[in-house]
Amino acid sequence: MTEPLTVLVTRPEPGGSATAAILRERGYVPVLAPCLTIEPLPATFPSRCDAIVIASAQALPGLPHAFHPVPLFAVGDATADRARHAGFQRVHSAAGTAKELAALVARTMPHAARLLLPCGEGHSLDLARALRLAGLKVSRRVVYRSAPAPFLAPAAQAALDAEEIDRVMIFSPATARRFASLVTSAGLARTLHRAIAVAISPAAAAPLARLGFEAIRTAVSPDQDHMLSLLP
Repeated sequence: MTEPLTVLVTRPEPGGSATAAILRERGYVPVLAPCLTIEPLPATFPSRCDAIVIASAQALPGLPHAFHPVPLFAVGDATADRARHAGFQRVHSAAGTAKELAALVARTMPHAARLLLPCGEGHSLDLARALRLAGLKVSRRVVYRSAPAPFLAPAAQAALDAEEIDRVMIFSPATARRFASLVTSAGLARTLHRAIAVAISPAAAAPLARLGFEAIRTAVSPDQDHMLSLLP
């Protein structure tokens, strides 16, 4: 009988645990290794908006319940599912990148529609620009920031040291850079020679090239479902 694959999940919480639950359902053994931590930030929101646009599910916890009836446009299916679970009633998924998200919003919303764009610190600047160029009014609000994790979780360090990790899921370029730094400083890069990295995008794959993975696989579309399809 073939042993189940052990998958290192580098995604920050709460997404990391959600991904781990999906992996368990599919017969994998997940090991959590969040490489970033998420810090909520207070924000002041407009009293009204015609739609909400989010490029990351991390923006959802910062939104008040009063916005739940407002149409919400999400960058991908997993983010859309998280929005529905959070209570949003009219959710649309671009099933792609920020570029597809901007295009979906532009062709769906009327000219000069008022959009709320909650995001992370330093994030979604290009998305806001694209929406404004399409004739939409954008209120960008920073509702969280990410910080590098100081070290790998002990369970992740132990699994890497024992060379038990078969796959490593990398969900962003920032996560990739921090993962590379953490495993290198801990002297664990040597343990990756039999592991395969699964990156959400080419940009997320690039910092992994020097770590000596057996292979690096990149999702054809930047979402979790396409990453999961690359695990076997």
